[in-house]
Amino acid sequence: MAKKSHSEEETIQAGRGSKQGYVVAGAILSCSFGTQPTRLKRPFSHGVYVKEKAQMNVGDYLPGTNISNFGRCSCPANPAVKSSDMVDIYGVKKANCVPVITGPWIGGKSDVLVEGEPALLDQCSNACLYGGMIRITDDGQTLE
Repeated sequence: MAKKSHSEEETIQAGRGSKQGYVVAGAILSCSFGTQPTRLKRPFSHGVYVKEKAQMNVGDYLPGTNISNFGRCSCPANPAVKSSDMVDIYGVKKANCVPVITGPWIGGKSDVLVEGEPALLDQCSNACLYGGMIRITDDGQTLE
């Protein structure tokens, strides 16, 4: 094996992996079938804070408690949309969006626990039973 000269030496560069932010109460969520974003709520803190805001975990997914509606839903799999008479200007049927979420957020940080559950990260996602993908669009750390 030939020895490399100084000009052939490899250079080490900073990684290009994306940074992951911890999610706090007040983070902004969106649904692929919803018409408006909503905020992630936490009625009582887990006792862990980031920038003086309550840190969330993957177990903070309950509709009505942690996640409110996303305005109007346009998913054809939603029974409320199927039976709705409400139609937007493009002819798409809509109904009030009441998300049906049956499990915790996917992709939490398992080596950082918040009250026994993996920490919620801004790249986590969840799914509505009717077909919508729920994503975190802002981790909430810098929001008022």
